Parts: sequence; C-alpha cells; structure tokens
Amino acid sequence: MHQLTQSIKVIKLDNGDDIVCAFPKEQLDEKTGLIRLVKPLLIKYVPQLTPQGFKDYVALIKWAAYTNDEIITIPIKKILTITNASSEMEKTFNHMSNDYQKLEAPRKDSDYKRSMFSKEDNEKVNEIFDEFNDYDDEGNGTLH
Repeated sequence: MHQLTQSIKVIKLDNGDDIVCAFPKEQLDEKTGLIRLVKPLLIKYVPQLTPQGFKDYVALIKWAAYTNDEIITIPIKKILTITNASSEMEKTFNHMSNDYQKLEAPRKDSDYKRSMFSKEDNEKVNEIFDEFNDYDDEGNGTLH
C-alpha cells in the first residue's frame, strides 16, 4: 500500500468528471505537463427520488477501472480545479483506497429491468417540475 503524503484532493476535469485522489510525494518534472494521481476514484452522483423530492447519492468507483496501476498519470491541462476534500470525503476515500485493488470495474448490468413510476410517484415528480414553470395568462410556460 502506498503511503499517502498529502491530503486528499477533489479534482474537476475538463470533461466534467470529479475525481477524489491523493498525490504522490514525487511528481514528474513540470516540463512534461503531466501530473500523477494516487488511487483516483470517480465521484458518481446518482439521483434518488425520496419523499422529500430528488436528492443525490454519492458513489465512488475506480476511475482507471481496467488497470491494476495505483498511480495514474494525466495531462495537467485536463484539470480545471483542485480542491481539498471534506473530512467526510477524506474518510470515505481512505476506506475505499484500502481495498483499491479489489474494486471492480463498473459493469453493465444485463438483468436490469426498466419499470414505470407508480401513479403517485409520477404525480410527485410532476409537482416538482411544475414548481420550476411559470405560466403567463395564455398558458405559455417558461423554465427558470
């Protein structure tokens, strides 16, 4: 297991991915334009419908899923921001990174069955979306 020498960071990439990772103490020369990431995990936001409305569930999955490498090198130009992870995210990352080699690649679940919302759930969703619509006197709506 690699000794993490810096605090855990959240990186926003130019493709929209959010990654939580650590940086190794030794980086490549600046001239290379590359940066090394330790055990990068993709932060996946999964929307859930709750009685209070939609909320996001956060899942961490192995970002470089089809390799056993724990240190991944990427171009610095692909990074938009680097921020400190919250203490809760740091705890979760440390827990997940202990089993980094055991994490499975995301897979397409072939036995997934689509289902429709119940009438009640559909009405709740429509109510939520209706809150974002403004209608004029003629019934023409605009989204905000």
